[in-house]
Amino acid sequence: MHGLYRLTMPATCQRIVLASRPRGTITPENFRLETIVQPAADSLLEGEVLVKNRYLSIDPYMRGRMSAAKSYAPAQQLDQTMVGETAGTVLASRFDGIRPGDQVVGRLGWTEMGVVPGDILRRVDADTIPLSNYLGAVGMPGVTAWYGINVILHAQPGQTLVVSAAAGAVGSVVGQLAKRKGCRVVGIAGGEQKCRYVVEQLGFDGCIDYRQSETLEALQVSLQAAVPDGVDLLFENVGSTIFDASLACLNPHAKIALCGMVAAYYGGAASLVNAGKLLTMRATLQGFIITEHPEIWPQALEELAELVGSGLLQCHETMTDGLASAPMALIGMLQGQNLGKQLIKLSD
Repeated sequence: MHGLYRLTMPATCQRIVLASRPRGTITPENFRLETIVQPAADSLLEGEVLVKNRYLSIDPYMRGRMSAAKSYAPAQQLDQTMVGETAGTVLASRFDGIRPGDQVVGRLGWTEMGVVPGDILRRVDADTIPLSNYLGAVGMPGVTAWYGINVILHAQPGQTLVVSAAAGAVGSVVGQLAKRKGCRVVGIAGGEQKCRYVVEQLGFDGCIDYRQSETLEALQVSLQAAVPDGVDLLFENVGSTIFDASLACLNPHAKIALCGMVAAYYGGAASLVNAGKLLTMRATLQGFIITEHPEIWPQALEELAELVGSGLLQCHETMTDGLASAPMALIGMLQGQNLGKQLIKLSD
């Protein structure tokens, strides 16, 4: 064995499993908190690593995985640990290149600790960048934003970009990266606080509070006033009425990066009144799943880490304490209650 922490580890740990599939809105009853036997450090097989999680990531895709419907990834199994990205500390290792005490990012799910193959873990430097940031701006959300801006949209100076869920983990990075490219950036977010945040803290040129517009027509009017010269680039995270209003503002040959359709999770899916704009504006629309593009991750992570480490990219976090808080944190995040990246803190 390559090493163990010299400490006494508990004989049990806690995890959260998916107890039932939601019918529409997620409820706490869809989950179950369990106490399970703690994996023994001295029982690791060759290539395995025992990790104590310090942070859990809460992300919109989790709602889709809770459904049994066919999708881009297998459905979350019932009575199994809820899927999710994690950041933690290695307690024991039988994998070359990973040692006890290393900080790692992986996909252990909603559990206090677990044993996984070492080759699915990524060692990170938590001395220069806070460990939690590797689940946000220097993790999957950041890479998602980077891919959309650089590979799909090819953002150029002088273009106007609109991003929905602008105060979220992905949208906030999208806007900042676009500003660095020289774009004019307008966000769409829910609530005055979020709109102030993306303009005053992140440097967006404007932000539309969709909660102030009760109809598609009202939202279109607000957005058109904010982008009088039209929209060249659209990074879409929400779908439904917000997406529809943005389509109405497209310029000829606009590009759209379709990242998420969160509105559909809560019955917000609706026919697009302005779908014809995709044709008349000769727009290019591309949906994408960032885990299908591993070839760009090293470059994206390197650039994002440099920006975050130098203070040129801000990453706000909404932190909730304790594993048991994860279900309500997911429910709240899908309802837009978080600012920036939603995380669960398990331990220091």
